[in-house]
Amino acid sequence: MPTQDDLSYPVSLKPPDISAYRTGNTGVEYVHQFDSGKPGPHVMISAVVHGNELCGAIAVEHLLKNEVRPLKGKLTLAFMNVAAFLSFDLENPTFSRFIDEDFNRLWTKDVLGGNRDSVELRRAREVHPIVDTVDFLLDIHSMQTTTLPLIVAGPLAKGREFARQFGIPKMVVTDSGHKAGRRMRDYEGFSASESSKNALLIECGQHWEVSSSELAIIAAWRFLSMLGVISEETAAPHFRVKPADQQKFVEVSGPYTILTNSFRFVEKYVGLEVIQSAGTIIGYDGEEALKTPYDNCVLIMPSRRQLPGDTAVRFGKFL
Repeated sequence: MPTQDDLSYPVSLKPPDISAYRTGNTGVEYVHQFDSGKPGPHVMISAVVHGNELCGAIAVEHLLKNEVRPLKGKLTLAFMNVAAFLSFDLENPTFSRFIDEDFNRLWTKDVLGGNRDSVELRRAREVHPIVDTVDFLLDIHSMQTTTLPLIVAGPLAKGREFARQFGIPKMVVTDSGHKAGRRMRDYEGFSASESSKNALLIECGQHWEVSSSELAIIAAWRFLSMLGVISEETAAPHFRVKPADQQKFVEVSGPYTILTNSFRFVEKYVGLEVIQSAGTIIGYDGEEALKTPYDNCVLIMPSRRQLPGDTAVRFGKFL
C-alpha cells in the first residue's frame, strides 16, 4: 500500500469561500442557473464532484464573480459534492475526495433511484433533475500526480469530435469509465450515440498546483465561447493558452480493477508513461503480477488510492 508520502504535494491553492453561493436560484443549494430567454442549448459547468479538487471551485466562483450571462439558451454553474469540499483540510488534503462514496460513480438511473443511502447519493438525487435537462456539460477535475492535463471524452465518436472542437488541452482520452460505477460525464444522453447531448471531463493537472486553477478558468471560458453562450470578445481576455496544433488521442482498452488489499505498483508512475513491451510487470495485486496487455501501452491516471474495487490504472494506446 502507498505511504502518505506517495500522496504528498504542496497545497498552493486556497479553497474559495463559496458560502455566498449557497442559496442559488434553482431550489437546489449551490446551483445557479441563468436563462437568456432566447432559444439555445442548456450548458452546464460543474465543479467539486470530488471535494479535494479545488480548481473547479475556483473557476466556477470566477464565472459567478464576473457575472457571466448567456447570450442564448441557459447556463448552469454548479458546485456538486459540497459536503466533501467543505471538509477540505490543509493538514490532510487528500481525505476530502468524498464523505461516504465517490460522487462520480453514481450516475445511472438505477443507482439514483435505488434504495442505497449516502451523503453523495443524497446530493446526486438533488442535482440530477437539473443534469437531466443539460445539453452540454463541462465537468472540471484535477489529478493526484503532476502530469499533463487531459480531456476525458468518453468512448463515442461524438465525444472525440467535441474534444477536437474544444481544442485544449493536447491530450484526449477516450474510455468507457470505471467498473465501480458510471461517471456524470457518461450519464444518460451524454453517452448515447443517438443523443445530441455531449459532455467533456477536463483533468486540469495536479490537485493543488496553481496551474490547475489557471487552466480550469481558461477551459470554462473556452467552453462557453465555443458553444456561443458568450461572445468571443467577452471570453478573449481570459484566454492564456491557444488550442493545440495537433491533439493526441489515447483510446483506453479498459481499466484494471483492484482485487486485494495489497496492491502496489513497481514504480511511482504518474501517468502517460508509455511501456514499450507487452507483458511488462507494472505492479502486483496480492501475489498476482499486473502486466501491460500490449506493446506501447499508455498508462492513464495510475491511482494512489489502492483499495479493492478501485481502478488502479487504465491501459490505452495512441490512435
